[in-house]
Formats: sequence, structure tokens, C-alpha cells
Amino acid sequence: MNCIDVFNGDADGICALQQLRLLHPQPGARLITGVKRDVALLSRLAGTTASRITVLDISLDRNRVALEELLANRNSVFYADHHYSGAIPDSVFLEAYIDPSPLLCTALIIDRLLAGKFRPWAIAGAFGDNLDEVAIGHAEALGLTGDDITILRETGRLLNYNGYGLSVDDLLIHPADLFGEVHQYADPFSLHRDSTILRKLRGGYEQDMAKAAKIQPFRIYPAGRVFQFPQESWSNRVIGVFSNQVARDQPEMAHATVLTNPDGSLMVSVRAPLTTRRGADTLCRQFASGGGRAAAAGINQLPAAELETFLSRFAQFFSPSNGSLGLL
Repeated sequence: MNCIDVFNGDADGICALQQLRLLHPQPGARLITGVKRDVALLSRLAGTTASRITVLDISLDRNRVALEELLANRNSVFYADHHYSGAIPDSVFLEAYIDPSPLLCTALIIDRLLAGKFRPWAIAGAFGDNLDEVAIGHAEALGLTGDDITILRETGRLLNYNGYGLSVDDLLIHPADLFGEVHQYADPFSLHRDSTILRKLRGGYEQDMAKAAKIQPFRIYPAGRVFQFPQESWSNRVIGVFSNQVARDQPEMAHATVLTNPDGSLMVSVRAPLTTRRGADTLCRQFASGGGRAAAAGINQLPAAELETFLSRFAQFFSPSNGSLGLL
């Protein structure tokens, strides 16, 4: 039977797959991945039959039609994710572990299934997904030191940094190649110590974040800030980690970052206040190409003419007066 691994190209997807493949190696498995926002990955498997398919960290709702076709073709599908899923198909060929809890990521779902066998990788994935408090809690439960926690935090953030871009041409390393590098190491500590690719990511991260540090808020509302980035490759790479950083800087506020796609539409990243971690997906799904999870979501192609509409809804949605967060 053919083996195919389909995973989000960010820290969470990579760290989730790393845990599974350390336990169950699949040499020669076909890897399907891409930039973080390229979530409709199952459409690449049209016509696939007689395969064992592992799907990690991509929305089932955004892949529903392709998934149902794969199940109809009697492919065996293992699916783990923490994004909004909608109704889960009922099929004997589907093994699904979907949990959109705001303090959970896919790497932690896999960690739960594997009873913590490779927990440092799950912790790195959680750090990459901006779940710092959860990651620190798991690290301290393992008895890890401050230096070890710093290593896991940086490893997760660097893996996550590499996942952002409008296309793989923006990325420093193709996510499939990055997973190949990661998979050579039994634990993230040895990866952090020995990997030349991780050193390359560190250099790129430092340069890009130095440029991002000069960006000032485009709009400031009582409960949120909005940043607008220039149309540059470094902007495409840094938008996600920058969004996570400003969310941590002011955890009681919501944040949005906006940049222009080559076709003139806008790509938007939204972070709910870290004090609540809810509402980002509900807001973004009000727009045609929006989706994500409660704490962090986005819109892939917002028409430029709808920017003011988005900004108005963003300001209103996260306003302290909107106690229900989601009835708008």
C-alpha cells in the first residue's frame, strides 16, 4: 500500500509528523505540504487509490470534498487537526482526531495519542503555535531547565517562521526538505545544536524581524491593533511570527496584520486576545477565503475594496461591548 503524508508546512504540522514517524517510520512515503496558508492540500491527491494517507494540521472543512473522494476510493485516512472541521464524515476508512480547543495544537493531539513518547517535539510545536504557557507547563512537568525551554521555544518559532509565504519561493527552505532535516534528529535539542539548516533559519529570522520591528500600527482601536506590511518577500515570511509577537506584547488586545498579494488582494492574519483566545476564526469565516482556529485565523484573499469592511468588523467584533464574540 502506498503511504502519503499530508501536513501543514509550519512547526505544528512538522512536529506532529515527526512524532508519528519516529514511532512508525515510513521510508519513501510521499510528502504533500506547502506554505502555511496552502491548506487545500488533499486536492493534490485526486484519483488516489489503495493508499494509506496521514493528514495533519489542515482544516477538514477546507478539504471536505477531496477527503470524501479519497474515502469513496477506499483509501485509509488518519486525520489529526485542531482547526474548525464542521461535520466529520462517517466512514470506516477514516480515523479522525479533531479537537479545536484553543489551548491545543496538532502536535499536542499526537502527543496525547502517543502518551507523551516524544513530548519535546510536541512542546516545540506548541511554542511554534504561540501556546507558550501550555508548552512551558509540559516542559516543566518533564523537569526541563530554563535553557532547555529556551531551546524548544526557539526551535518551534524558527520552524514556524519558515512556513509563512505567499508561495514556497518566499520560504528559506521547502517544508518537505525541512521535515527531512528534522527527521534526522531524535530530539529537538540535537536539531538545535547540530542543524546547519536551523542556523540558516535563525539568520533569516533575525534579519526579517529587524525589518518588521520598524512597522508601526496602521490602525489602533480600543481593543485591537492593525499593522500593514509592504509587498516584499520578507513581509510574507514574517507576518505570522510577527503576529504572534505583537499578540504577546499586548495580550489583552486583538491584532491583525495585512499585506498585499500579487493579484492586488490582501492577505490578513488575525490573532484573538491571548486572554480569551477566541473569535478569530468566527470573524475570518465571514469572508470568502477566511478560516483558521479560535485563537489565530486569517483571510487568504480579501478584495482590497473590502478592507474597510474588515477593519470595521474587526473593531466591532473584538470591542469590549461585544460580550458574546460571535453573534455579529
